[in-house]
Amino acid sequence: EITCLEGLTVIYRSSVDLFFYVVGGCQENELMLSAVLTCLLDTLSHLLGKEVEKRWLLENMEGTFLVVDEIVDRGVILETDPQQVIHQVDENPLSEQSESQGS
Repeated sequence: EITCLEGLTVIYRSSVDLFFYVVGGCQENELMLSAVLTCLLDTLSHLLGKEVEKRWLLENMEGTFLVVDEIVDRGVILETDPQQVIHQVDENPLSEQSESQGS
């Protein structure tokens, strides 16, 4: 879904019990914002192995922020390919630390 609200372009999608929003300026390309949202949802779904749910998201907030950090940085879109984001997240030492702490 796409909407304009007070000079902002808002792209949103629901997944089970969550709503995900990507917000950009009114001049922002809607297709790029949609690509960011699709990348976020596809990456999180891949990491989870199914659709993203609130409980999983809350339990894995650190990993979720890492995924968002790989996709955008200070409003600049860095990546829209879920496979590249998954590769970057898998190589990140932070994810390795989380796995070793959980064992």
